[in-house]
Amino acid sequence: MYFASDNSGPVHPQVMAALNAANEGYQMAYGADTLMNEVRDRIRGIFEAPGAAVYLVATGTAANSLALATLAQPWETVFCSPVAHIHEDECNAPEFYSGAKLTLVPGEDKMTPEALRGSILAEETRGVHGPQRGPVSITQVTERGSVYSLAELQALCAVAKQNGLPVHLDGARFTNALVALNCSPAEMTWKAGVDAVSFGGTKNGLMGVEAVVFFDEFKAWEFELRRKRGAHLFSKHRYLSAQMAAYLQDDLWLTMARQANANCARLADGLRAKGASFLHDPQANMIFAQFSRARHKQLHEAGAVYHLWGAELDGSDDAEILACRLVCDWSISAEQIDQFLDLL
Repeated sequence: MYFASDNSGPVHPQVMAALNAANEGYQMAYGADTLMNEVRDRIRGIFEAPGAAVYLVATGTAANSLALATLAQPWETVFCSPVAHIHEDECNAPEFYSGAKLTLVPGEDKMTPEALRGSILAEETRGVHGPQRGPVSITQVTERGSVYSLAELQALCAVAKQNGLPVHLDGARFTNALVALNCSPAEMTWKAGVDAVSFGGTKNGLMGVEAVVFFDEFKAWEFELRRKRGAHLFSKHRYLSAQMAAYLQDDLWLTMARQANANCARLADGLRAKGASFLHDPQANMIFAQFSRARHKQLHEAGAVYHLWGAELDGSDDAEILACRLVCDWSISAEQIDQFLDLL
């Protein structure tokens, strides 16, 4: 009954087999391996972007930070949600790598075009003394489990483009959002107005690899330099390539995301039936649910692993309603979900 994070789940056996196969013999280093050529072609194919520049790094923080550093000048500011991963969970790495600051667009989860426009227009008002307008970064799936619709993405990108700003998509859970929307990668990125995407894999069954995709190769060389300077260019790069190649083989990436989302839907339906309430409507593979401290204690004592949200398990009032975050990955079984619900 492990619902702490999709980072905590196992690597898919097909990915482990691919790593083992990649371990045979010798390959050129630093991304010159033959597998990387295959990965690059596949990613260009699924995004319908034959001219895209494709790179691999090992972590989502590296993907986001290096991509934003490539899109932003040090005197600019990056516009993002107050609960964006780049703000809450990356230890100022985007600021460190880019030199730019973050401007938090008012709101609780998703950005709105109106709020984004207001935040953009509030900058470049102090001449040389203030930050200049920089990239817009959108988190899809959001950190609260919400999914931007295609129309919402297009509207945000339109505001950015009206102000001459590039758009970055933090897609740590890119595929969970994609299958929830039942759209194509192109529709959720460059066709909506996105310039660069962090195409996540680690949260969806990989050991540790993320792709950074620039739909305009203009920034490609700068990204390569920043990746090297930032110590994120792997020498034995074939082990990154092997993971991503296995991920894309026979649509494994889609299969795992569909399973994770289906697991979440099963859990959400069961929670509703048990009378739990939700802080946010579950739309992908993440749930923010509320029920009593007594039930939380019972679940933890039985071995369930998940995080309380803005609350502590210890407390004398067992009737108090506490929020929690529950995340499903591809590997959670129906039996584990049902066991959790039966205990609840």
